[in-house]
Amino acid sequence: MRYRPEHKAEVHQKIVKDASRRVRTEGLNGAGVAAVMRDTGLTHGGFYKHFESKDELLLESLREAFREIADNLAHAAEQSRSEEPWKAIVKTYLSLEYCDHAERGCPLTALGPELARVDKGMKGQILAELVNYKDRMLPFMPGRRSTDKERAFFAIFSTMIGAVEIARILPEPAMREKVLAGTRDFLLQSF
Repeated sequence: MRYRPEHKAEVHQKIVKDASRRVRTEGLNGAGVAAVMRDTGLTHGGFYKHFESKDELLLESLREAFREIADNLAHAAEQSRSEEPWKAIVKTYLSLEYCDHAERGCPLTALGPELARVDKGMKGQILAELVNYKDRMLPFMPGRRSTDKERAFFAIFSTMIGAVEIARILPEPAMREKVLAGTRDFLLQSF
């Protein structure tokens, strides 16, 4: 059977999106090739028609995860007509809905410690994705100069990442919301 010319690209993108969600849910080792391909309805053997290695799939899935969260946060910031854009980002990121769904969230909250342990070759590529993420968020950050905005980005995002990681450990929604709300209030009053 002949496929449309764009079929391979569409299948490739579906594999990357599925792997991106699986990686954020189960970790870097949870996104096994067989499981990712099965989720997409393909065989393990078809993997190498799309990727040279599992590392290539992991990097593309991380790129997709950073793109997805950046798009969601940028959208929240752009829709915030009555408040400063960065505050909408904080409220979105530190919501219980976001906290309870790692598969749709920031790869840093789901994978931070694992990303710190990858080999040097992969670290450089992950750093490039982190820089892209930061650059996408900088226009929305508080501050007049780019150095102020960058400092605010690292302070705000580091605080939010830590709060979400801690909240995800807690068993009860009320406990998670307490951590998230306290952090939200702190950040919104700090800049």
